[in-house]
Amino acid sequence: MPHASWHSLPAEVHAAVHEQIGPVTDVEPVEAGSVADVVAILHTPDGKAFCAKGARDDNPRAWMQHREAQLNPHMPAFAPRLRWQVQAAGWSVLGFDRAPGRHIDVAPGSPDLAPLAALLTAMSAIPAPAPPVKIQPATARWAEWVAPELVDGNTLAHTDVTTKNFLIHNGNIAVVDWAMPCRGASWLDTALMVIRLIRAGHTPADAARWAEQVPAWRAAAPHARRAYAVACAGLGAERARQSPAPHLQQLAEASAAWVRFLAADHAAA
Repeated sequence: MPHASWHSLPAEVHAAVHEQIGPVTDVEPVEAGSVADVVAILHTPDGKAFCAKGARDDNPRAWMQHREAQLNPHMPAFAPRLRWQVQAAGWSVLGFDRAPGRHIDVAPGSPDLAPLAALLTAMSAIPAPAPPVKIQPATARWAEWVAPELVDGNTLAHTDVTTKNFLIHNGNIAVVDWAMPCRGASWLDTALMVIRLIRAGHTPADAARWAEQVPAWRAAAPHARRAYAVACAGLGAERARQSPAPHLQQLAEASAAWVRFLAADHAAA
């Protein structure tokens, strides 16, 4: 989560951004972002608004922000466009079109669930870009947890499917923060979202029925989905042991519930 305010950035950074967009009339802090040291909505006199994401050059994960900039030209319309970037005073700042709307609600009965399934269907068809854009393969990211061939593929998976990265407006969902993508099976993001639904109060059976709306999920081999669920549960439990953050414990519990459901369903088949 960002831990610096826009106003605390060096004057050289503010000046460099001013050269790109003119004077900033208002700043909205944003408490989101997995990589950036600062995230803010910047307003300009002509009514435009940009989501600015800044990372210190000495941030060990700053390279992820640079990759997001490389990736952006290859993204479909539901990913906000990168309009400018500046480098000044030891900071890198990216300026994206502001995505309007609110964070999606994935609780049972939410009207956002149908457009979310439609979005995941669209996401499952996005090919991973070719070099020179470097995208980690899922086979490498999950090598310690699951047989590589089960998650292999050529789809661009977002992987950080927290609801804060999905903004809905007039029924359309924008997907932000593409800092942790991987190249893999077309159903990976849907699998990760299932765990979010269970955490939000869905039963595993209801979450499974919801996921059936995504063709890539329906087409996935059941044994691959089970193996990936076990991998997510193992990694989730490890992260929960390493951090007291409540959301990590909740995700670990949701992942474990998902595994139990799939095991029972397989045994009954």
